[in-house]
Amino acid sequence: MSTTQWIRDPATQTATPRALQGVKVVEMGQLIAGPFCGKTLGEFGADVVKIEAPGAGDPLRNWRLIQDGTSVWWQVQSRNKRSVALDLRQAEAQQLARQLIAEADVLVENFRPGTLEGWGMAPEQLHAINPGLVILRISGYGQTGPYRDLPGFGVIGEAMGGLRHLTAEPGRVPVRVGVSIGDTLAALHGVIGVMMALYHRKVQGGPGQVIDVALHEAVFNVMESLLPEYSAFGAVREAAGSALPGIAPSNAYPCQDGWVLVAGNGDSIFKRLMATIGRQDLADDPQLADNAGRVARVTEIDAVIGAWTQGQSVQQVMDQLAAARVPAGKVYTAKDIAEDPHYRAREMILTQRTRDGHEVEVPGVVPKLSRTPGTVRSSAPHVGDDTDAVLAEVGLSSEQIAQLRAKGIIQ
Repeated sequence: MSTTQWIRDPATQTATPRALQGVKVVEMGQLIAGPFCGKTLGEFGADVVKIEAPGAGDPLRNWRLIQDGTSVWWQVQSRNKRSVALDLRQAEAQQLARQLIAEADVLVENFRPGTLEGWGMAPEQLHAINPGLVILRISGYGQTGPYRDLPGFGVIGEAMGGLRHLTAEPGRVPVRVGVSIGDTLAALHGVIGVMMALYHRKVQGGPGQVIDVALHEAVFNVMESLLPEYSAFGAVREAAGSALPGIAPSNAYPCQDGWVLVAGNGDSIFKRLMATIGRQDLADDPQLADNAGRVARVTEIDAVIGAWTQGQSVQQVMDQLAAARVPAGKVYTAKDIAEDPHYRAREMILTQRTRDGHEVEVPGVVPKLSRTPGTVRSSAPHVGDDTDAVLAEVGLSSEQIAQLRAKGIIQ
Protein backbone atom coordinates (compact mmCIF):
# COMPACT_ATOMS: atom_id res chain seq x y z
CA MET A 1 0.00 0.00 0.00
CA SER A 2 1.34 3.41 -0.89
CA THR A 3 2.02 6.01 1.76
CA THR A 4 -1.10 8.02 2.53
CA GLN A 5 -0.93 11.43 0.88
CA TRP A 6 -3.34 14.13 1.93
CA ILE A 7 -4.31 17.46 0.45
CA ARG A 8 -5.98 20.43 2.08
CA ASP A 9 -9.61 20.98 1.04
CA PRO A 10 -9.82 24.71 0.18
CA ALA A 11 -13.49 24.87 1.17
CA THR A 12 -13.32 23.21 4.58
CA GLN A 13 -9.59 23.41 5.37
CA THR A 14 -9.69 19.75 6.35
CA ALA A 15 -7.42 17.00 5.09
CA THR A 16 -8.92 14.78 2.38
CA PRO A 17 -7.38 11.87 0.48
CA ARG A 18 -6.42 12.29 -3.16
CA ALA A 19 -8.95 11.24 -5.79
CA LEU A 20 -7.16 7.97 -6.63
CA GLN A 21 -5.65 7.39 -3.19
CA GLY A 22 -4.96 3.69 -2.70
CA VAL A 23 -5.16 2.74 -6.39
CA LYS A 24 -2.06 0.78 -7.38
CA VAL A 25 -1.02 0.83 -11.03
CA VAL A 26 1.66 -1.21 -12.75
CA GLU A 27 2.75 0.45 -15.98
CA MET A 28 4.53 -1.81 -18.47
CA GLY A 29 4.24 0.36 -21.54
CA GLN A 30 6.79 2.65 -23.09
CA LEU A 31 7.03 5.85 -25.13
CA ILE A 32 3.69 7.66 -25.24
CA ALA A 33 0.25 6.05 -25.11
CA GLY A 34 0.53 3.74 -22.10
CA PRO A 35 2.81 6.07 -20.10
CA PHE A 36 0.54 9.08 -20.73
CA CYS A 37 -2.30 7.09 -19.19
CA GLY A 38 -0.09 6.24 -16.19
CA LYS A 39 0.93 9.89 -15.90
CA THR A 40 -2.69 11.00 -15.72
CA LEU A 41 -3.63 8.42 -13.09
CA GLY A 42 -0.54 9.31 -11.07
CA GLU A 43 -1.36 13.00 -11.05
CA PHE A 44 -4.57 12.24 -9.17
CA GLY A 45 -2.97 10.11 -6.50
CA ALA A 46 -2.53 6.61 -7.92
CA ASP A 47 0.68 4.81 -6.96
CA VAL A 48 2.19 4.16 -10.40
CA VAL A 49 5.02 1.63 -10.57
CA LYS A 50 6.71 1.77 -13.96
CA ILE A 51 8.51 -1.37 -15.10
CA GLU A 52 11.27 -0.63 -17.60
CA ALA A 53 14.31 -2.39 -18.97
CA PRO A 54 17.62 -2.13 -17.10
CA GLY A 55 20.14 0.20 -18.67
CA ALA A 56 18.53 2.63 -21.09
CA GLY A 57 14.97 2.18 -19.75
CA ASP A 58 12.03 3.65 -21.60
CA PRO A 59 13.20 4.98 -25.03
CA LEU A 60 11.36 8.24 -24.30
CA ARG A 61 14.21 9.10 -21.93
CA ASN A 62 16.27 9.84 -25.05
CA TRP A 63 13.71 11.52 -27.32
CA ARG A 64 13.96 15.12 -28.53
CA LEU A 65 15.92 17.68 -26.48
CA ILE A 66 18.23 16.22 -23.82
CA GLN A 67 19.45 17.74 -20.55
CA ASP A 68 22.18 15.86 -18.66
CA GLY A 69 21.44 12.72 -20.64
CA THR A 70 17.67 12.75 -20.12
CA SER A 71 14.86 14.14 -22.26
CA VAL A 72 12.99 17.05 -20.72
CA TRP A 73 9.86 15.38 -22.12
CA TRP A 74 10.54 12.56 -19.65
CA GLN A 75 10.16 15.02 -16.79
CA VAL A 76 6.49 15.47 -17.72
CA GLN A 77 5.61 11.96 -18.83
CA SER A 78 7.00 10.16 -15.78
CA ARG A 79 6.47 12.47 -12.82
CA ASN A 80 4.74 10.88 -9.83
CA LYS A 81 5.96 7.43 -10.92
CA ARG A 82 8.32 4.91 -9.33
CA SER A 83 10.78 3.10 -11.59
CA VAL A 84 11.49 -0.61 -11.25
CA ALA A 85 14.07 -2.00 -13.69
CA LEU A 86 13.35 -5.63 -14.65
CA ASP A 87 14.75 -7.60 -17.58
CA LEU A 88 11.48 -9.14 -18.71
CA ARG A 89 13.30 -11.40 -21.16
CA GLN A 90 14.20 -13.53 -18.14
CA ALA A 91 11.77 -15.87 -16.40
CA GLU A 92 12.68 -14.67 -12.91
CA ALA A 93 11.92 -11.08 -13.88
CA GLN A 94 8.59 -12.16 -15.33
CA GLN A 95 7.76 -13.81 -12.02
CA LEU A 96 8.65 -10.59 -10.18
CA ALA A 97 6.33 -8.68 -12.50
CA ARG A 98 3.54 -11.15 -11.74
CA GLN A 99 4.12 -10.58 -8.01
CA LEU A 100 3.72 -6.83 -8.49
CA ILE A 101 0.64 -7.28 -10.66
CA ALA A 102 -0.92 -9.64 -8.10
CA GLU A 103 -1.22 -6.70 -5.69
CA ALA A 104 -2.20 -4.06 -8.26
CA ASP A 105 -5.56 -2.61 -9.18
CA VAL A 106 -4.58 -1.69 -12.74
CA LEU A 107 -2.09 -2.93 -15.32
CA VAL A 108 -1.28 -0.60 -18.23
CA GLU A 109 0.56 -1.94 -21.27
CA ASN A 110 0.99 -0.80 -24.86
CA PHE A 111 3.03 -3.59 -26.41
CA ARG A 112 2.20 -5.36 -29.64
CA PRO A 113 -0.59 -7.93 -29.09
CA GLY A 114 0.80 -11.24 -27.90
CA THR A 115 3.73 -9.79 -25.96
CA LEU A 116 2.13 -10.27 -22.54
CA GLU A 117 1.04 -13.76 -23.52
CA GLY A 118 4.64 -14.60 -24.45
CA TRP A 119 5.72 -13.64 -20.94
CA GLY A 120 3.11 -15.87 -19.32
CA MET A 121 0.92 -12.90 -18.48
CA ALA A 122 -2.16 -13.45 -20.61
CA PRO A 123 -5.25 -11.79 -19.10
CA GLU A 124 -6.71 -15.10 -17.97
CA GLN A 125 -3.43 -15.98 -16.22
CA LEU A 126 -3.30 -12.60 -14.48
CA HIS A 127 -6.95 -12.78 -13.47
CA ALA A 128 -6.28 -16.20 -11.94
CA ILE A 129 -3.91 -14.56 -9.44
CA ASN A 130 -5.76 -11.21 -9.21
CA PRO A 131 -9.46 -11.51 -10.13
CA GLY A 132 -10.11 -7.79 -9.66
CA LEU A 133 -7.31 -6.61 -11.94
CA VAL A 134 -8.18 -4.00 -14.56
CA ILE A 135 -5.96 -4.55 -17.61
CA LEU A 136 -5.59 -1.70 -20.09
CA ARG A 137 -4.14 -2.79 -23.42
CA ILE A 138 -3.32 -0.06 -25.96
CA SER A 139 -2.11 -1.12 -29.39
CA GLY A 140 -2.14 0.04 -32.97
CA TYR A 141 -5.09 -2.01 -34.19
CA GLY A 142 -6.52 -3.67 -31.08
CA GLN A 143 -6.30 -7.20 -29.71
CA THR A 144 -8.56 -8.70 -32.40
CA GLY A 145 -9.18 -8.31 -36.12
CA PRO A 146 -7.10 -8.98 -39.24
CA TYR A 147 -4.61 -6.17 -38.53
CA ARG A 148 -3.93 -7.00 -34.86
CA ASP A 149 -0.36 -8.19 -35.46
CA LEU A 150 0.74 -5.24 -37.57
CA PRO A 151 3.02 -2.67 -35.92
CA GLY A 152 1.24 0.61 -35.29
CA PHE A 153 2.33 4.01 -34.02
CA GLY A 154 0.20 7.05 -33.29
CA VAL A 155 0.80 8.60 -36.69
CA ILE A 156 -0.56 5.45 -38.38
CA GLY A 157 -3.60 5.57 -36.13
CA GLU A 158 -4.14 9.22 -37.11
CA ALA A 159 -4.06 8.23 -40.78
CA MET A 160 -6.34 5.20 -40.46
CA GLY A 161 -8.68 7.05 -38.12
CA GLY A 162 -9.38 9.68 -40.79
CA LEU A 163 -7.59 12.65 -39.22
CA ARG A 164 -4.54 12.90 -41.47
CA HIS A 165 -6.70 13.17 -44.61
CA LEU A 166 -8.15 16.41 -43.29
CA THR A 167 -4.98 18.10 -42.03
CA ALA A 168 -3.79 19.84 -45.18
CA GLU A 169 -4.45 22.63 -47.62
CA PRO A 170 -6.65 21.35 -50.45
CA GLY A 171 -4.63 19.39 -52.99
CA ARG A 172 -1.45 19.40 -50.90
CA VAL A 173 0.30 16.70 -48.88
CA PRO A 174 -1.47 15.80 -45.61
CA VAL A 175 0.52 17.10 -42.66
CA ARG A 176 0.75 15.85 -39.11
CA VAL A 177 -0.71 17.76 -36.19
CA GLY A 178 2.79 18.36 -34.78
CA VAL A 179 2.40 16.27 -31.64
CA SER A 180 1.56 12.60 -31.11
CA ILE A 181 -2.16 13.26 -30.88
CA GLY A 182 -3.11 9.69 -31.81
CA ASP A 183 -1.18 8.28 -28.87
CA THR A 184 -2.58 10.85 -26.47
CA LEU A 185 -6.17 10.31 -27.60
CA ALA A 186 -5.70 6.57 -27.08
CA ALA A 187 -4.26 7.22 -23.61
CA LEU A 188 -7.20 9.40 -22.60
CA HIS A 189 -9.67 6.79 -23.84
CA GLY A 190 -7.67 4.33 -21.76
CA VAL A 191 -8.04 6.50 -18.66
CA ILE A 192 -11.79 6.65 -19.23
CA GLY A 193 -11.90 2.88 -19.57
CA VAL A 194 -9.87 2.35 -16.40
CA MET A 195 -12.13 4.62 -14.38
CA MET A 196 -15.27 2.89 -15.71
CA ALA A 197 -13.84 -0.54 -14.90
CA LEU A 198 -12.81 0.54 -11.38
CA TYR A 199 -16.28 1.98 -10.80
CA HIS A 200 -17.89 -1.26 -12.01
CA ARG A 201 -15.66 -3.27 -9.68
CA LYS A 202 -16.21 -1.11 -6.61
CA VAL A 203 -19.83 0.00 -6.91
CA GLN A 204 -21.40 -2.88 -8.80
CA GLY A 205 -19.21 -5.62 -7.35
CA GLY A 206 -17.97 -6.74 -10.72
CA PRO A 207 -14.67 -8.52 -11.41
CA GLY A 208 -11.67 -7.09 -13.19
CA GLN A 209 -11.73 -6.86 -16.96
CA VAL A 210 -9.68 -6.06 -20.06
CA ILE A 211 -9.87 -2.68 -21.78
CA ASP A 212 -8.90 -2.92 -25.45
CA VAL A 213 -7.94 0.47 -26.97
CA ALA A 214 -6.78 0.73 -30.59
CA LEU A 215 -4.97 3.87 -31.69
CA HIS A 216 -7.00 4.31 -34.87
CA GLU A 217 -10.30 3.78 -33.03
CA ALA A 218 -9.44 6.49 -30.50
CA VAL A 219 -8.84 8.91 -33.39
CA PHE A 220 -11.93 7.76 -35.28
CA ASN A 221 -14.05 8.34 -32.17
CA VAL A 222 -13.44 12.11 -32.37
CA MET A 223 -14.04 12.48 -36.10
CA GLU A 224 -17.49 13.96 -35.56
CA SER A 225 -19.77 13.69 -38.62
CA LEU A 226 -17.19 12.14 -40.96
CA LEU A 227 -18.82 8.70 -41.32
CA PRO A 228 -22.54 9.56 -41.09
CA GLU A 229 -22.12 12.19 -43.84
CA TYR A 230 -20.63 9.53 -46.08
CA SER A 231 -23.30 7.02 -45.11
CA ALA A 232 -26.21 9.38 -45.68
CA PHE A 233 -24.96 11.41 -48.64
CA GLY A 234 -21.90 9.68 -50.05
CA ALA A 235 -19.97 12.80 -49.08
CA VAL A 236 -16.25 12.35 -48.49
CA ARG A 237 -15.00 15.19 -46.34
CA GLU A 238 -11.85 16.70 -47.78
CA ALA A 239 -9.01 18.82 -46.45
CA ALA A 240 -9.91 22.48 -46.07
CA GLY A 241 -6.80 24.09 -44.61
CA SER A 242 -7.62 26.48 -41.80
CA ALA A 243 -11.36 26.57 -42.46
CA LEU A 244 -14.02 24.44 -40.81
CA PRO A 245 -16.17 23.09 -43.65
CA GLY A 246 -19.91 23.47 -43.21
CA ILE A 247 -19.59 26.02 -40.42
CA ALA A 248 -19.14 29.72 -41.22
CA PRO A 249 -17.34 31.88 -40.58
CA SER A 250 -14.54 30.02 -38.83
CA ASN A 251 -11.08 30.48 -40.24
CA ALA A 252 -7.62 31.98 -39.87
CA TYR A 253 -7.24 35.50 -41.22
CA PRO A 254 -4.06 37.47 -42.07
CA CYS A 255 -2.91 40.42 -39.99
CA GLN A 256 0.09 42.71 -40.29
CA ASP A 257 2.13 40.60 -37.87
CA GLY A 258 0.62 37.11 -38.07
CA TRP A 259 -2.69 35.31 -38.14
CA VAL A 260 -5.82 35.53 -36.05
CA LEU A 261 -8.42 32.81 -35.67
CA VAL A 262 -12.00 34.02 -35.67
CA ALA A 263 -15.02 31.85 -34.85
CA GLY A 264 -18.02 33.96 -35.80
CA ASN A 265 -20.30 31.05 -36.63
CA GLY A 266 -23.03 31.62 -34.04
CA ASP A 267 -26.00 33.54 -35.42
CA SER A 268 -25.83 36.39 -32.93
CA ILE A 269 -22.03 36.30 -32.89
CA PHE A 270 -21.99 36.78 -36.66
CA LYS A 271 -24.11 39.90 -36.36
CA ARG A 272 -21.76 41.38 -33.77
CA LEU A 273 -18.75 40.47 -35.89
CA MET A 274 -20.12 42.17 -38.98
CA ALA A 275 -21.09 45.25 -36.99
CA THR A 276 -17.57 45.44 -35.55
CA ILE A 277 -15.89 45.34 -38.95
CA GLY A 278 -18.25 47.95 -40.37
CA ARG A 279 -20.47 45.66 -42.43
CA GLN A 280 -23.88 46.23 -40.92
CA ASP A 281 -25.34 45.38 -44.31
CA LEU A 282 -24.14 41.79 -43.92
CA ALA A 283 -25.26 41.68 -40.30
CA ASP A 284 -28.77 42.58 -41.47
CA ASP A 285 -28.77 40.36 -44.58
CA PRO A 286 -31.56 37.77 -44.10
CA GLN A 287 -29.66 35.27 -46.24
CA LEU A 288 -26.88 35.26 -43.66
CA ALA A 289 -29.10 34.93 -40.60
CA ASP A 290 -28.29 31.24 -40.14
CA ASN A 291 -25.36 28.92 -40.72
CA ALA A 292 -26.72 27.36 -43.92
CA GLY A 293 -26.95 30.76 -45.59
CA ARG A 294 -23.48 31.74 -44.45
CA VAL A 295 -21.95 28.48 -45.68
CA ALA A 296 -23.35 29.19 -49.15
CA ARG A 297 -21.52 32.54 -49.17
CA VAL A 298 -18.49 31.62 -47.08
CA THR A 299 -15.96 32.75 -49.70
CA GLU A 300 -17.46 36.23 -49.72
CA ILE A 301 -17.59 36.39 -45.92
CA ASP A 302 -14.00 35.20 -45.50
CA ALA A 303 -12.81 37.80 -47.97
CA VAL A 304 -14.61 40.57 -46.10
CA ILE A 305 -13.15 39.54 -42.74
CA GLY A 306 -9.66 39.10 -44.22
CA ALA A 307 -9.77 42.57 -45.77
CA TRP A 308 -10.54 44.01 -42.32
CA THR A 309 -7.88 42.05 -40.41
CA GLN A 310 -4.99 42.52 -42.82
CA GLY A 311 -4.68 46.23 -42.12
CA GLN A 312 -4.25 45.69 -38.35
CA SER A 313 -2.07 43.88 -35.88
CA VAL A 314 -3.18 40.63 -34.27
CA GLN A 315 -3.60 42.38 -30.92
CA GLN A 316 -5.70 45.20 -32.41
CA VAL A 317 -8.04 42.66 -33.98
CA MET A 318 -8.29 40.61 -30.78
CA ASP A 319 -9.00 43.67 -28.65
CA GLN A 320 -11.88 44.78 -30.87
CA LEU A 321 -13.38 41.30 -31.13
CA ALA A 322 -13.07 40.75 -27.38
CA ALA A 323 -15.03 43.97 -26.81
CA ALA A 324 -17.71 42.69 -29.21
CA ARG A 325 -17.74 39.25 -27.54
CA VAL A 326 -16.62 37.48 -30.70
CA PRO A 327 -14.36 34.44 -30.08
CA ALA A 328 -10.89 35.12 -31.48
CA GLY A 329 -7.34 34.11 -30.70
CA LYS A 330 -3.81 34.24 -31.98
CA VAL A 331 -1.69 31.25 -32.90
CA TYR A 332 0.40 30.57 -29.78
CA THR A 333 4.03 29.46 -29.81
CA ALA A 334 5.80 27.95 -26.80
CA LYS A 335 7.08 31.47 -26.00
CA ASP A 336 3.53 32.86 -26.08
CA ILE A 337 2.34 30.14 -23.71
CA ALA A 338 5.24 30.66 -21.29
CA GLU A 339 4.57 34.41 -21.13
CA ASP A 340 0.79 34.28 -20.94
CA PRO A 341 -0.66 35.41 -17.58
CA HIS A 342 -3.79 33.29 -17.97
CA TYR A 343 -1.75 30.08 -18.14
CA ARG A 344 0.04 31.03 -14.94
CA ALA A 345 -3.09 32.21 -13.16
CA ARG A 346 -4.62 28.76 -13.70
CA GLU A 347 -1.44 26.95 -12.63
CA MET A 348 -0.94 25.44 -16.06
CA ILE A 349 2.78 26.22 -15.95
CA LEU A 350 4.63 24.60 -13.06
CA THR A 351 8.29 24.71 -12.13
CA GLN A 352 9.56 21.20 -11.55
CA ARG A 353 12.99 20.25 -10.19
CA THR A 354 14.52 17.21 -11.86
CA ARG A 355 16.43 14.58 -9.92
CA ASP A 356 19.61 16.00 -11.44
CA GLY A 357 18.87 19.36 -9.82
CA HIS A 358 17.62 21.36 -12.81
CA GLU A 359 14.49 23.48 -12.77
CA VAL A 360 12.25 23.14 -15.81
CA GLU A 361 8.81 24.54 -16.55
CA VAL A 362 6.26 21.87 -17.37
CA PRO A 363 2.52 21.72 -18.08
CA GLY A 364 0.20 21.74 -15.08
CA VAL A 365 -2.47 19.16 -14.35
CA VAL A 366 -5.87 18.81 -16.03
CA PRO A 367 -8.74 18.47 -15.39
CA LYS A 368 -9.19 20.84 -12.45
CA LEU A 369 -10.98 19.13 -9.54
CA SER A 370 -12.25 21.42 -6.81
CA ARG A 371 -11.95 18.98 -3.88
CA THR A 372 -9.22 16.57 -4.96
CA PRO A 373 -7.04 18.38 -7.52
CA GLY A 374 -4.18 16.65 -9.26
CA THR A 375 -0.65 17.44 -8.13
CA VAL A 376 3.00 16.81 -8.91
CA ARG A 377 4.37 15.00 -5.85
CA SER A 378 7.64 13.64 -7.19
CA SER A 379 9.91 14.25 -10.15
CA ALA A 380 10.52 11.69 -12.88
CA PRO A 381 12.79 8.86 -11.68
CA HIS A 382 16.09 7.57 -12.96
CA VAL A 383 16.05 4.00 -14.24
CA GLY A 384 15.52 1.65 -11.30
CA ASP A 385 15.38 4.35 -8.64
CA ASP A 386 12.67 2.45 -6.77
CA THR A 387 13.48 -1.18 -7.57
CA ASP A 388 14.58 -2.09 -4.04
CA ALA A 389 11.73 -0.32 -2.28
CA VAL A 390 9.01 -1.73 -4.52
CA LEU A 391 10.33 -5.30 -4.39
CA ALA A 392 10.59 -5.05 -0.60
CA GLU A 393 6.90 -4.11 -0.53
CA VAL A 394 6.01 -7.48 -2.10
CA GLY A 395 8.10 -9.40 0.42
CA LEU A 396 11.61 -9.72 -1.01
CA SER A 397 14.46 -9.47 1.44
CA SER A 398 17.53 -7.33 0.87
CA GLU A 399 19.53 -10.52 0.30
CA GLN A 400 17.13 -11.74 -2.40
CA ILE A 401 17.22 -8.33 -4.07
CA ALA A 402 21.02 -8.35 -4.05
CA GLN A 403 21.09 -11.81 -5.63
CA LEU A 404 18.70 -10.74 -8.39
CA ARG A 405 20.84 -7.69 -9.10
CA ALA A 406 23.99 -9.79 -9.26
CA LYS A 407 22.34 -11.99 -11.89
CA GLY A 408 21.35 -8.96 -14.00
CA ILE A 409 17.62 -9.56 -13.57
CA ILE A 410 17.03 -6.21 -11.94
CA GLN A 411 18.77 -2.86 -11.75
